Amino acid sequence: MKFRVYRYDPESGQKPHMQDYDIETFRGMMLRDALKAIKAQDETFAFRHSCGEGVCGSDGVNVNGTNKLACVTPIADLKEPVEVRPFPGRPVIRDLVVDMTQFYEQYKAIEPWLKRKEPTPEQEILQSPADRDKLDGLYECIMCGCCSTFCPSFWWNPEKFLGPQALLSAWRFLADSRDQAKDERLDFLEGPYKLFRCHSIMNCVEVCPKGLNPTKAIGHIKELMLKKAV
Repeated sequence: MKFRVYRYDPESGQKPHMQDYDIETFRGMMLRDALKAIKAQDETFAFRHSCGEGVCGSDGVNVNGTNKLACVTPIADLKEPVEVRPFPGRPVIRDLVVDMTQFYEQYKAIEPWLKRKEPTPEQEILQSPADRDKLDGLYECIMCGCCSTFCPSFWWNPEKFLGPQALLSAWRFLADSRDQAKDERLDFLEGPYKLFRCHSIMNCVEVCPKGLNPTKAIGHIKELMLKKAV
């Protein structure tokens, strides 16, 4: 099977370019397996990967124009030649490895932990089954970056717009009955950029390997802000 892979090593002095490889495939092969086979042919090739089970989120790449996790992308679903590029909108460190610093800073900015004003109970903070159900579709995010790096608003305003992943996580805590910092969290999201650069084109939903819906979460935050304002 033919692959065209993005190559760039800043230390080499060469310009970025696409390089062709022929890989022998097998039944059930995933894109991660193909990238490992390319690595076996050419040890200078660099890409991130770890668990291989769609849990760690480390091997996100752009495949034939769409962001995917390599470890859960079957080769059988891809058209030849398979073009593999780094995430769009991120500085390339080498080959398919990109700098995700800004992505993690945005996640950190929403303060992703429970905030309590009341004293913390000695054992646990009780939560009803109904309230717990509200967190389904939010806590499963593995922070692979597929959604944010496929969002045009993230590309255009990386220093200002928080991006789909961070906003999904923001709603995860706003929706949590155990959290007691709703007003503070909403105040932080005020302004024209952090939240409202989302135009609901749903690129993030299209590429999420876990089937999550950041656009829906962002809509819930907007509704909450409107209720707070009136």
